Amino acid sequence: MKVSETILGQAHGKDVVAYTLTNPNGISLTAMTYGATITELMMPDKNGKSENVILAMDSLDDYVTHRPYYGATIGRIAGRIAKGSFDLDGKRHQLIVNEEENHLHGGPAGLDTHVWDAEIEASADEASIHFTTTDADGANGYPGTLSVTVSYTLTAENEWKINYRATTDQPTLFNPTNHVYFNLSGDINKPILQHELQLNSAVFAELGDGNLPTGALLPAEGTPFDFRDGGKLAIAAEQSHPQTQKVAGFDHPFLLQHDTGKPDAVLSDAESGRSVKMYTDQDCVVIFMHNGAIDKYTIAGNPVIQYAGITLETQALPDAINQEGFGDIVLRPGEVYSAETIYKFEVQA
Repeated sequence: MKVSETILGQAHGKDVVAYTLTNPNGISLTAMTYGATITELMMPDKNGKSENVILAMDSLDDYVTHRPYYGATIGRIAGRIAKGSFDLDGKRHQLIVNEEENHLHGGPAGLDTHVWDAEIEASADEASIHFTTTDADGANGYPGTLSVTVSYTLTAENEWKINYRATTDQPTLFNPTNHVYFNLSGDINKPILQHELQLNSAVFAELGDGNLPTGALLPAEGTPFDFRDGGKLAIAAEQSHPQTQKVAGFDHPFLLQHDTGKPDAVLSDAESGRSVKMYTDQDCVVIFMHNGAIDKYTIAGNPVIQYAGITLETQALPDAINQEGFGDIVLRPGEVYSAETIYKFEVQA
């Protein structure tokens, strides 16, 4: 395993460092201390051509200025909290709202805006970046001082492991994710609609106003949301269902079935031969298809097309604190939050 580093510039008065981990099979992962953000994942295709298979900004300034969440660590809470408010132990808390009247992705100064500390650990079989940060009591309206570690490990078996750990000194909420967008074609100008998705999920969460869950979990069978046997993502863009019409594709939580003996998800691109298998201990994956084009910034010098990439955001169900039956996202003093997601990369000739 090889490790290298470079200084990209400064943010919040601190140097932002990018670390690159490279395995013997020609797969490399680059992540920077700004937002504990993965900025490049180089992977060969079936012809041996290596390309970046994730969406990434052209400069550090673009990440700071535009905040597209590409590849970033999202927290304290991934997704939306209705009206930015919740009850915890009989006390009402009001978070800072940053998407109309709702709280999105941890608020205006979420973990994706931190400059994290980082340490490198490497052996013959794997190399890791251990990112650490502290989120102060009251940050974005959250109670408690939160200490977070996020580790990215690249293995000789072509796995990218994401491990989260967190502790707090007061009861608080914690439901992080990584917001990486995959485009396995390696070409930012090719939409991901011809990618195939297999997903171990029979149930998805209905979205209501403001793209917030209504609390209803709907059966996927007979809808564009059923990928248990695999299918092309193009079905979501056809907008043949009221829920896909709502967001021009997918921006939906899928409840995972972990007892099938299969990966929780498999994303593949037949033309390049690339695929990624996802394994997680989380209850849910939110799938978003970059449903709109963007011309405010560029990727590799090009405007960002509609359906430029797809996220597989592993987490608890969104707005769980306000939805009965959506799970427990409260972290208390003396507890250690721990979660893992693994992406395994393969190439088929």
